[in-house]
Amino acid sequence: MNRALITALTAIGAAQVLKVPMQYRASGQWNWGKSIGSGGMPSSHSSGVTALATYIGIRHGLKSPAFALASMLGTIVMYDAMNLRRHTGEIAIQVNDLDAHVETLTGHDSELYHDRRKERLEESIGHQPEEVLAGALLGAAIGCAGALTAP
Repeated sequence: MNRALITALTAIGAAQVLKVPMQYRASGQWNWGKSIGSGGMPSSHSSGVTALATYIGIRHGLKSPAFALASMLGTIVMYDAMNLRRHTGEIAIQVNDLDAHVETLTGHDSELYHDRRKERLEESIGHQPEEVLAGALLGAAIGCAGALTAP
C-alpha cells in the first residue's frame, strides 16, 4: 500500500467534500456538483500536493529528493491554479457574456446578426489565493495526520 498516495488522495477527497458546505455558506444553496467540479473553496489541487509534500517531508526528511520533487510539483500546481487557470476562468466569463453584449450593441436579439454560442464555457476553473491557501492548510493537516499515524 502506498501510504503517501492514499494520504494525498484523502486530502483531495476531503477538499472536494468541503466545497459543498462552503458553497452553501457563501450562497445559501446546496450545490452537490461542487463535490466533483474544479474551482472553489478549498482548492483540492493545493490540498493534494501539500498533503503529499508534508507526508514525504515528515516520513523521509526535508532533505530527501522525494520531498524536493513533491515540493516543486506542489509549487507549480498551486501557481497554475492561482494564475493560469484563474485567468482562463475570467476569460470564460467574458466570452460567455459576448452574446448579451452583441445584442445590446446591435439592439437586436436575433441570430440573424450573430451566431449564439450553444454551450457556456466553464467559468469556475481556477482559484483565488485564499482558496489555494485554505487547500494547502487542509493538505498540511491531512499530510501530518497521515505521516504520524503510518506504521
